[in-house]
Amino acid sequence: MTSVTPNPSPPDSAFIEFAQEVFQLARTGDAQMLVRLLHKGLPPDMSNHKGDTLLMLAAYHGHAEATKTLLEAGAAPDRYNDMAQTPLGGAVYKGYLSIVELLLTHGAQPDFAPPGGKTPLMFAAMFNRLDMVKLLLSHQVDIDARSTEGLCALDLARQMGAVDTAAYLETEMKSRRNGQPMA
Repeated sequence: MTSVTPNPSPPDSAFIEFAQEVFQLARTGDAQMLVRLLHKGLPPDMSNHKGDTLLMLAAYHGHAEATKTLLEAGAAPDRYNDMAQTPLGGAVYKGYLSIVELLLTHGAQPDFAPPGGKTPLMFAAMFNRLDMVKLLLSHQVDIDARSTEGLCALDLARQMGAVDTAAYLETEMKSRRNGQPMA
């Protein structure tokens, strides 16, 4: 005998509205309300139709307290969205050094690139974020890692006209070849 499972009913409009409000809390950094909802059972890795988690939204919009709240509630720091972006990559791209440090402290892998994505070092190099290049290199990331297009962080920095990071990476690569890392 085969059991028939009824088609799940579509989410009701009240639930969709609630979910949209929760994602807005992450975007705006309302850590206090997120704490309350997490204590009531809100999944810390809840994601939207684009694969953006609450953590991705909080980190990408520069909200340190909300980012910390979600990480402490167990949000996965390396979970990536449908565009192959991680919270760490997003924070690097936006230039939020304190968020980058927070994510690294809570287990984000400094060298992780989702399939088809780029490493945080590549984003830092591309967008001329020298402070972040130095921070990531201090975490022993692979300076020679290649994107799916076969480009390393230095190649990407040059391609984007990121003069400061390109110069630093050139010097760093030379010194590493000589056995003396700068970072």
